[in-house]
Amino acid sequence: MRIERHAIFWTGALALFAGLLWLLSGVLMPFAAGMALAYLLDPLADRFQRWGMGRLTASLIILGLCLLFFIVILIAVVPLLAHQLGGFIEKLPSYVGKLQELARSQGALLTEKLGFDIFEKLGVGTSSGDGSRAVGDIVAKGGQIFAAFLASLWSGGQALLGIASLLVITPVVAFYMLVDWDKMVNAIDGWIPIKQRDTVRQLSREIDRAIAGFIRGQSLVCLFLGLWYGIGLSLVGLNFGFLIGISAGILSFIPYVGSLTALVLAAAVAIAQGWPSFWLLAMAMAVVGVGQFLEGNILTPRLVGQSVGLHPVWLMFALIAFGSLMGFTGLIIAVPVAAAIGVLARFGLRRYLESPYYQGKGTLT
Repeated sequence: MRIERHAIFWTGALALFAGLLWLLSGVLMPFAAGMALAYLLDPLADRFQRWGMGRLTASLIILGLCLLFFIVILIAVVPLLAHQLGGFIEKLPSYVGKLQELARSQGALLTEKLGFDIFEKLGVGTSSGDGSRAVGDIVAKGGQIFAAFLASLWSGGQALLGIASLLVITPVVAFYMLVDWDKMVNAIDGWIPIKQRDTVRQLSREIDRAIAGFIRGQSLVCLFLGLWYGIGLSLVGLNFGFLIGISAGILSFIPYVGSLTALVLAAAVAIAQGWPSFWLLAMAMAVVGVGQFLEGNILTPRLVGQSVGLHPVWLMFALIAFGSLMGFTGLIIAVPVAAAIGVLARFGLRRYLESPYYQGKGTLT
């Protein structure tokens, strides 16, 4: 019964750990963010050490550069995004009204050209007027929901200013974690039972490759897409193009969500802004299309690769589930936990397929 006892022990430990995370999720955000930042910066600190620099000095220089970059972003980018977000919320009702009117008029025109009431065939109305009004009502309702979402997002962003003090805690935690990272890893390694040490080390390396490969690679992909969409849509003359592009770039961390956001928002604004000309829509779609081509064929294969072992569906589920349970803290730990669970699940499956129980030679002992 050795395997059963081990399974019970580790399942109980995992459940206890998950319960503590859930109970303390309200205060874990700066610590989780600090640990994530230290994990991302540890390879750079190791490289500085190989160049002959002390760990403390390397950590100070790295975090100093990160803080400088963060300050530059706050000064240069955040005011522009805030201004565009306020303008977008203000203009949204007029955009929705114009899209609603276009849906009605173009729906009636389509009915005339086809010679029959397509809306009646689809069951959304009994006449062309009813059908076009139904489409217009759908557009209006969608616009109202989206406007409410943006308003809540804006008010939430204002509320986030109340936790600005946490921005002081995160770099402090990251600094101490970065200075002592190697010591902590060695200490934890020493706690592992000697008989299982090689197996645990192998699993830890696989988890590290999965987490590092995805987070570092996908972060670069998000940065590139945000700049590509933001600058490209702004250059073609799309209103609020920089806001749409940066938002889509950030959401690209979740597979397909960023590209869908860029496509829908850019198309909607381009139609409302440029109608009856399709030129602005064509240029905006060209920017989004080229960005998607670069992401799918060049950036993701080179920067993220196929070795991370995180399926897009599993990643989306993990982000949504942990975000729902633990808020922003859940979003920070979702990818590492998903990667670890994936590695452990594949390990358990390999052991099961190699076991006498699977092969019909006996039972699990």
